[in-house]
Amino acid sequence: MHADASAPVVVGIDGSHAAIDAVLWAVDEAISRDVPLLLVHVMPVAHAPERPIDPAMLEGEYAESTLRAASAVVEAADRPVKVETDILWGRADLAMIEQSAQASLVCVGSVGIGFVARKFLGSTAAALAERAHCPVAILRSPRQVPSTGVDWIVVPVDGAPGNAEVVEYAMHEAELRHAPILAVGVWDDDFGNTSYAELDQRVAEMTQRHPGVHVYPVATRSRVAGFLAENRGESVQLAVVGANAATQVAQIIGPHSRPLIAHGQCSVLVVR
Repeated sequence: MHADASAPVVVGIDGSHAAIDAVLWAVDEAISRDVPLLLVHVMPVAHAPERPIDPAMLEGEYAESTLRAASAVVEAADRPVKVETDILWGRADLAMIEQSAQASLVCVGSVGIGFVARKFLGSTAAALAERAHCPVAILRSPRQVPSTGVDWIVVPVDGAPGNAEVVEYAMHEAELRHAPILAVGVWDDDFGNTSYAELDQRVAEMTQRHPGVHVYPVATRSRVAGFLAENRGESVQLAVVGANAATQVAQIIGPHSRPLIAHGQCSVLVVR
């Protein structure tokens, strides 16, 4: 499903630093599309409060304060973007999935979107990645590690359905964020091997359409999540993947505590 061209870029707000990082990241997305930036907070109750003494009133006040704070951050950035806010009611994952049907892009911080509904934090991002009606960006706050000076955008180049659209989306992000691309040629039994010749041809087509973007091909037998885990020393700001890779999102983003197994630990954008 594709929203109309005027559909907003939606950001889930919960008062966390990760949500603010997501807001600042999403500003460029909204400006590039010439659409509003819609900041939403999800309240974990079935219906909006009807009585003045309703306990949900207090939660509603918290929601309004977090939305005001997020709006103030955008205003302080002094960027030419229209900011709108809204409070959604219900289960966090279902509310955001429903909202995605009227969005051009949904963005959430990697710690989740529901401060009050803490029990939903682990599942909301995964549910959006797998079931949203539009592209979804799940944004991990920057790691506190020395930068190599190059913040790559990684995209798989393979025979998966819709891969051409995924690659084009990644190139748009590279132009928007002045970043180089790592075009990962994937050997995958499900979609067939990407030969060196095919990878070189795809890269040539990418650079022809977007001459201002530097594209570097690399081949791997791992899928994107595995490739990122194996190359954690590289500074990768974003992995752009197709809906077929949505189940890899948790492995790409990684846990917040010290992991028992390797993870990519970068943001991810699922294109659909």
